[in-house]
Amino acid sequence: MVRVAAFYRFARFRGAELPPLREALRTLGREQGVVGTVLLAEEGINGTISGPEAGVEAMVALLEQDARLAALPVRRSSCAEPPFFRLKVRLKREIVTLGVPGVDPLQRVGTYVPPAAWNALIRDPGTLVIDTRNTYEVEVGTFAGALDPGTASFRDFPAWVERELPAVLAERRPERLALFCTGGIRCEKATAHLLREGYDAVHHLRGGILGYLEATAPEDSLWRGVCFVFDQRAALNPRLQPGEHVLCHACRQPRSPEDQRHPIYVPGVRCHHCAEDRSAADRARYAERHRQQALARRGGERHLGRVFPEP
Repeated sequence: MVRVAAFYRFARFRGAELPPLREALRTLGREQGVVGTVLLAEEGINGTISGPEAGVEAMVALLEQDARLAALPVRRSSCAEPPFFRLKVRLKREIVTLGVPGVDPLQRVGTYVPPAAWNALIRDPGTLVIDTRNTYEVEVGTFAGALDPGTASFRDFPAWVERELPAVLAERRPERLALFCTGGIRCEKATAHLLREGYDAVHHLRGGILGYLEATAPEDSLWRGVCFVFDQRAALNPRLQPGEHVLCHACRQPRSPEDQRHPIYVPGVRCHHCAEDRSAADRARYAERHRQQALARRGGERHLGRVFPEP
């Protein structure tokens, strides 16, 4: 089994500190066979990694050597196949891109709501529940009654707040707002933005959907559907196991078993949502990539992310 670890923390770093940390993570990752994506910015760290248990824990331990990342909240899970192909450690302006200068979750954020208190909060008729994820994520699963802002990217959230949220509040007149996302990072930053814009009584789900599903018995869960994740697992079921959704490798969005039965669906090449958006040359390239991946799997080798020996 492959160990998967997801983590983030808002913390203050100087720009000069980030390149050495990136190189230390890259070096250790190569040594330990760890793959995944880690984003580093002056506002903190955000990542999901996978590999042998010892290697993943060594990466976490390296991060926790920094006092700012001590006792880093990590959500651990396991899967049969690596959900990533290679290790990417990138320097970014933001660890989750909102695109609004001055939004600082280290100064002020909404009220954290633990999973044990989330059901009571969102069942309250005075609570407006807002899903801060992208529409394609909402389509495969969300909390019952949650509002979908219809965003294609987290960068779109501030524009939705400016243009549409006032009308929603005028119509529904909620006493409070309750925001959520996959792991907690987007809703945390979104509450910082809302507070900066003058909203109050803003709450968000600590640990996000994944933390809620981990802590909540299935019979008590208000979650409906599956939870999209940004890796090859595509989506996790309420038991946090890979479900039947797959990624369309053309448009990189989750496709359900029903989508996969559509006459136009070709694994690795197209789905009925994106078939008209790609050229014949693109489709031929995707088909060849899929063929090479299948050949590599049959030979027990990696295709994407394969490391070749030096001549």
